Order: sequence, then structure tokens, then C-alpha cells
Amino acid sequence: MIRDTLKAAQIEAMKTKAMETLATIRLIQSELKNKDIELRGSEIADDDAHVTAVLQKMVKQRRESAEMFRKGGAEDRAALEEAEISVIETFLPQQMSDDEAEKAVATIIADVGAEGMKDMGRVMGEVRARHGATIEPAKASAIAKAKLAG
Repeated sequence: MIRDTLKAAQIEAMKTKAMETLATIRLIQSELKNKDIELRGSEIADDDAHVTAVLQKMVKQRRESAEMFRKGGAEDRAALEEAEISVIETFLPQQMSDDEAEKAVATIIADVGAEGMKDMGRVMGEVRARHGATIEPAKASAIAKAKLAG
């Protein structure tokens, strides 16, 4: 379970005094706690899928922040965001390469018989169902849009 890995990594970061890593792990745990509170009363079928979704969202937020900091000339702040991304990604399942992601999305497009942008929702639903933890949703969306548009 990813939560167990997070807890072990937190203890290790405390022992080794890796303060940046520890701070990021605490951010992850805080975000997970907030999401758990938000979903209180709802049944979570697969906890690892739940945690993975939270981690993917955190990575996306930090990528967007890093990009904005770069545009604003705050390279040091962008570097901090990217450092957090590298820590968060260690807890995500191994992600598909660009080539693997393209092949997977192309297969799904063929399987669902998607012909245009109107089928984007079906394609993305199937991407999440088949490869939810191993492909970043933003990457899958960009690949699907490119294939369905042209």
C-alpha cells in the first residue's frame, strides 16, 4: 500500500534529517487527509487508486506552478516545485513512456471506435479504467486530442 510506503519514507527522512523530503511527504499526507475528510461517508474501493489520484493531482499542480514561476522569472521557486515533484513521483506507480502511452491511447481509440473529438469522454474514461495509475491524465488527454483531431 502506498500509505505504508509514505509512512516508512517519512520515518526514514526524519532519521536522515532530509528536511526537504520530509516537508514534501508531510504535504502529501496532509493532502490525503483532506481528501479523506472530503470523501468521508463514501466508500473507497481501492485505496491505492485513491492515493495515486491525489498524487497525480499534486504533480499536475506543481508542474503548473513551476511553469508560472518560470514565466515570472522566479527560477528558484520553480526549482523548489520541481524538487517536490521528484519526491511525489517516487510514490507513484511506474509511469508509461511517451511511446507506450501513445500506443495505449491509440489502442483504446481503436477499441472504442472513436472517430472525433465528440468521443473524447469515452476515450478518457477507458484510459482511466485501463491505465489510471500508469499514465498521467494530462499526457493521455493531449495524445487523445492529437489523434482524434487529425
